[in-house]
Amino acid sequence: MLALIQRVTSASVSVDAAVIGAIGPGLLALVAVEPGDGEAQFARMAQRLLGYRVFDDGSGRMNRSLADTGGGLLLVSQFTLAADTSSGMRPGFSTAAPPDEAGRGFGRLVELCRESHAPGVETGRFGAHMVISLVNDGPVTFLLRS
Repeated sequence: MLALIQRVTSASVSVDAAVIGAIGPGLLALVAVEPGDGEAQFARMAQRLLGYRVFDDGSGRMNRSLADTGGGLLLVSQFTLAADTSSGMRPGFSTAAPPDEAGRGFGRLVELCRESHAPGVETGRFGAHMVISLVNDGPVTFLLRS
């Protein structure tokens, strides 16, 4: 499982020109499920998304997590993140989980995050064409793998 996280001052996701998820300050996470990901990977990623220290502690250091700040979390499924780009001029997607498996895995990650971070977990719509708007704060962007 992969997640590209970005610290944001705001982010939203729209489907068919309608906003379906939006947050203020917090994290936008673009998430890819890989073949064979299971409960251990979903639990570890939820833990990392909520606990990864990317927010200022008041002294200019990244020592605070989303759990510490109570910020929003916008989770968006993005299978292209798991693409194989090692050769040629076209990505391969055998390194991404099949849609049914990925949908279940993404749903489980959302459940785990909502159980632990009730203040604000928003999502896109799995399998839909989405338009994402964000204001990256920093910029601060990290690739997490579990």
